[in-house]
Amino acid sequence: MTANRDPQLLKGVLSLLLLQLLAEQESYGYQVVQRLHGLGMTDVLEGTVYPALSRLEREGRLTARLVASTAGPARKYYRPTPAGYAALAAGTAHWQALADVVNTVLARPVPSTPIEGS
Repeated sequence: MTANRDPQLLKGVLSLLLLQLLAEQESYGYQVVQRLHGLGMTDVLEGTVYPALSRLEREGRLTARLVASTAGPARKYYRPTPAGYAALAAGTAHWQALADVVNTVLARPVPSTPIEGS
């Protein structure tokens, strides 16, 4: 995701992306950031991801465990709870429905000028 994209779009789907990535593989915060970067979302920063992880944990959608690290302090690994999996399923269905509508509208030809109302 390049810097010229609307950050509000990301804000609306970041929780879903985090839940999906963590359902695929238990990870610690920096690792999640790197995975997002690997998907092309290079403008997603740790300062965005860590608060979202903490919020999802407070909401009971993620659980965390500390794992000792040889390269510094212990790392906090996250994975979805049953409530997190339920939120992921519901959120994915809502996102797909919204994306279907948005894709349908944006696939229309763009008129050169707006049609006047009556």
